[in-house]
Amino acid sequence: MTEDPYAFADSVWIDATPHHVYDVVSDITRHGEWSEFTRSCEWEDATSAVVGAHFTGHNSRPGRDWSTRSEVVAATPGQEFAWEVRDGFVRWGYTMAPDGGGTRLTQSWEFRRVGREYIRETFGEDGVTLRVNDARTSIPATLERIKKVIEG
Repeated sequence: MTEDPYAFADSVWIDATPHHVYDVVSDITRHGEWSEFTRSCEWEDATSAVVGAHFTGHNSRPGRDWSTRSEVVAATPGQEFAWEVRDGFVRWGYTMAPDGGGTRLTQSWEFRRVGREYIRETFGEDGVTLRVNDARTSIPATLERIKKVIEG
């Protein structure tokens, strides 16, 4: 089986219940606390995570600031929270599973073809490579920051 170069996932164990972990990661207004690139998010048409709700994320990296509109595509308390950016360009998600008195939190990322094509047309192949590398390095760091936020 070949690894998909446009998808990545990593996990961390957290000393908290799956429901508590879900409550934290599904609160998009807190994503700026642990994300390397997201500075803030706000709900557009909801006040909490429900499938179909939209939010805007404000992001920053050296030399570039941008905002994206996302739609919640999975919201099952204690199990999964996921969203798609810009009509399916990218899918980000968290899954929670009970594990030894705590929770195994997995963050996943899928850079879909429509998103890759847009980035390639706008920023060139280097833009695609940058996003792949960003996900592979930022997801483990993000998970460690979430763990620290939850465990104190």
